[in-house]
Parts: sequence; C-alpha cells; structure tokens
Amino acid sequence: MARLQPLSEPEWPEALRPQLGARPPGIGARLGDNNIFSTLARHPGLFEAWLPYGGFLLSRRAALPARERELLILRTGFNCGSSYEWGQHMRIGEALGMSREEVLRVAEGPDAPGWTAAERTLLIAADELHVESRLSDATWSLLAEDHDERGLIEIAMLVGHYHMVAFALNSLEVELDEGLEPLPRAGA
Repeated sequence: MARLQPLSEPEWPEALRPQLGARPPGIGARLGDNNIFSTLARHPGLFEAWLPYGGFLLSRRAALPARERELLILRTGFNCGSSYEWGQHMRIGEALGMSREEVLRVAEGPDAPGWTAAERTLLIAADELHVESRLSDATWSLLAEDHDERGLIEIAMLVGHYHMVAFALNSLEVELDEGLEPLPRAGA
C-alpha cells in the first residue's frame, strides 16, 4: 500500500493538468496515469521544477544515446531496489528495441556474458556511483574513450538523478502501474 495515494484525475491541480495529461513517447499513457507522476504532483511546485529536468535527461537533446541511458537507469533502479523504476524503464527499454533478455541481464551486472566493452563500462559506472558516489580513474578513462565532456557529465548526473527518484519511489512506496514488472528475483 502506497504511503501517499496518487491523485485521481479530478484531484489534479489545475496548473499541472497540461503536464499530467501529456502523452510522451515510450510511456504509452498520459503522465498522470502513471503513479509516479500523479503521486509527485501532490507537491505541485516541486513537480513543476523536477519534470523539465527529468524530461531533459530522457530527451533527444541529452548527450547519451537512449540505449546507454536506459542501461544506466535500469542498473540504478536495480541497485536501489526500486521495482517501480525498474518496471517503468524495462518498458521504455523494450520500446526502444532492447530485448527482454538484455533488460533482464542488467540485473546480473557488468560481468554477465553478452555485454560489449562499452556497455560493461556503463554498468560498472552505475555500480561505482551507487557504492562509492564517484567514478574511479579507470572507469572514467574507459568512459572517456566513448563519451565527450557532455556525456561524461550526463552519466554522473543521470545516475544521481535516478538514485533520487528511486529514493522517493521507495520511501513513498509508490505502487507499480498495471503492466509494470517488479524487479527480478536473485538468480531469476
């Protein structure tokens, strides 16, 4: 049971109706039909400040290609034990063309067979940021082979942002939307 119930459509704040009624690509529904958005909309000022930042990280204006972004977000969701974040980005990853097997392999981590060297480095980066709150020199050097300054900044900011989102989702106990899959069990 969620600690805070999502707002129903009649409860949506008038100022947030355009955002909550929007249908962004990859989500498959209006923002307000997703528990994350209709729950966070209970704090309208914070919601209005947060939404453009999160939207930028998911946009074409961002430096990271969508697949790389989703690998980092999925690993962050897994590391933080956030079923909601995992389920939402599993759906987004699959909509981008990632296979179910690839998405599930994220839970196995960077040492799972099948990753390219660059993908493995991204997963290592997500793990290091989660555990150490920084990238090691070795990982930074490997990331710098494939990413410019913008990409390097974005990697750290993206993982940090999705840590924050996972902390909120977990603390508020936001329930999975219909059709979202929870985190895979260990060894599954």
